[in-house]
Amino acid sequence: MTDRYDAIIVGAGHNGLVCAALLAAQGRRVLVLEAGSQVGGAAITREFADGFSISACAHLLYQLQPDVLRDLKLQPSLAAEDLATIALGEHGEHVRIHGDRVEGVSDTDAREFRRFKKRMLKFARLLQKLLNRPPPRLGTRDWRDLTALARLGLGVRTLGRKDMREFLRVIGMNIHDEATERFESATLRGAVCFDAVLGTHLGPRSPNTMLAYLYRLAGNRARVSLPRGGMGMVTARLAQAARNAGATIVTDTPVERIVADNGRVVGVETESGERFETYTVVSNADPKRTVMELVGARHFETTFVKRIGNMRAGGNAAKLHLALDHLPEIPGFSEADYAQRILIAGDEHHIEQAFNPAKYGSCSPEPVVELTFPSISDESLAPAGNHVMSAIVQYAPYDLRNGWNDAAKRAFFDSVITAIEKYAPDIDQRIIAAELLTPIDIENELGITGGHWHHGELVLDQFLFVRPVSGAAQDAMPLDGLFLCGAGTHPGGGVSGAPGRNAARHILGREKKR
Repeated sequence: MTDRYDAIIVGAGHNGLVCAALLAAQGRRVLVLEAGSQVGGAAITREFADGFSISACAHLLYQLQPDVLRDLKLQPSLAAEDLATIALGEHGEHVRIHGDRVEGVSDTDAREFRRFKKRMLKFARLLQKLLNRPPPRLGTRDWRDLTALARLGLGVRTLGRKDMREFLRVIGMNIHDEATERFESATLRGAVCFDAVLGTHLGPRSPNTMLAYLYRLAGNRARVSLPRGGMGMVTARLAQAARNAGATIVTDTPVERIVADNGRVVGVETESGERFETYTVVSNADPKRTVMELVGARHFETTFVKRIGNMRAGGNAAKLHLALDHLPEIPGFSEADYAQRILIAGDEHHIEQAFNPAKYGSCSPEPVVELTFPSISDESLAPAGNHVMSAIVQYAPYDLRNGWNDAAKRAFFDSVITAIEKYAPDIDQRIIAAELLTPIDIENELGITGGHWHHGELVLDQFLFVRPVSGAAQDAMPLDGLFLCGAGTHPGGGVSGAPGRNAARHILGREKKR
């Protein structure tokens, strides 16, 4: 049995849903095929213990692009908006960051942080302009690429000579040098460095960490929000927008392969043997899985396959979920503090030392942690009187020496609880149930190669013109009719919707030229 569509999207992650909605809104007949039982990909809400629900992977909303919301006429329902960040200090001496304001530091640091944040936001706004349009191709004479390059150059020049030089200097720097040069407070330095390495295989001293920091700021006005109902409610609304536009979404339907013939895609086949025909396939899967598994390396040139194979895409972050009978006691915390974003990062040295073992395939004995208690703002996530804790933990390398067996998982779990106990001594007594997702678990559960939710490191040689690799930087793969719309393509990861929007606009623009 065959059926023909104008476009078929493989995977109902949030970017795939954005792409589907925008294509369908322009009258295209669109089919979305999702392997899982619910839409959302890495942005889902699910129950991990009886009565306790959690955002399975992505848990905070900080990069959903305003252009996406405008195009789809959507506004996510938020349980909490514009969260503060609290970096935990020993003996209750915590540092509280909200926008460009910081408390718990000297007046000198507070002033310097305002200057630092103002400057970083200026650079991030320039970067943001690049997020919502395909990057220009290098080495072509196409007027569109030349125009895009001119706009990029003009954007940099409008910073002014001094800021332009500073932007070009900063973009490849490490965050360690920037933080230590500016701030006296060790806890503040740790918080700034943590935001530059979250979700990466990078330490504060690694090159490109300033880029990662700016990318994080280039989201929705650098604000961090908690979606009501968890991240799954965001993707549920995106799915409804796609359906309202006319797209068909089918869950529990894994795609076995993307069918190619004579240098172009011609359809997809599911694991059950169904075949759907199309000349446009948009993959929400990561680049490695798309090329190596879904299409097959034989359909691409050897050099391109080698580039894809060499992509750095090994995850180094784990996700921890705790069901709690009560909030833990954190000395120095007010009731309102528990509803914020909380960091256990020590200082820049602590983060670097946590990263060092991961370079050689070992877990951090003293990991760094981003945690939230989302049930405080959203009571639907836990039974009355109980709470859930959601945490991202680093560093937990995908290629763990001797593998992620039960003993390794237990040892890492114990080290995480020990790290939290330093600031919340009774956390172990509060635990009803727990779930730890390693990069291997993320790979198996969510189908992301390497368990890296960015689908590849966000570094200069895998960014903008060369994301995911040279020769595939504008959503289109070197196989006619095949496009990417996931985090592995421009501009990158996070729940932003930008890759899906860029892919849809590229496909629609391509059709107009024909």
